[in-house]
Amino acid sequence: MDAAQQEATARARELQRSWYGEPLGALFRRLIDDLGLNQARLAAVLGLSAPMLSQLMSGQRAKIGNPAVVQRVQALQELAGQVADGSVSAAEATDRMEEIKKSQGGSVLTTTSQTTNSSGAPTVRRVVREIQSLLRSVAAAGDIIDAADSLAPTHPELAEFLRVYGAGRTSDAVSHYESHQN
Repeated sequence: MDAAQQEATARARELQRSWYGEPLGALFRRLIDDLGLNQARLAAVLGLSAPMLSQLMSGQRAKIGNPAVVQRVQALQELAGQVADGSVSAAEATDRMEEIKKSQGGSVLTTTSQTTNSSGAPTVRRVVREIQSLLRSVAAAGDIIDAADSLAPTHPELAEFLRVYGAGRTSDAVSHYESHQN
């Protein structure tokens, strides 16, 4: 790879970091590991061609052009968290991936039966993901952390909120919320 290609790849990965919170290679590798997939299966669930997935992972391409694919990525991230915390079994995860594969995407704020509790209210995880999506749609994680640092001396609670919900992991934000409900 020559210097121009290396520069273009670095620029694409930085754009991915600002748009998606991290380079897509890292995000997709984590999904592959957490959900026990290979690249071909991940591409199929997301509705991407294998070459397109490879280009996104390597930084040859910066952006996922299809909003429905972005929604599927978010759904898989949520599913991976549920598998990690034990609330979804491997067999259930396989079924859910098939549902995700068939989904057409939609509004980030759309509530589905999978993201509501028995009373019909959104789950904590879903609300946290919505907050994260909204914050990350206007700023990259690094920018959110910078804002939190500048607010910390005068507004420590807001700074903590931005760090946990704007730049943190979903599972950490859910734990933070639940620990402050007592």
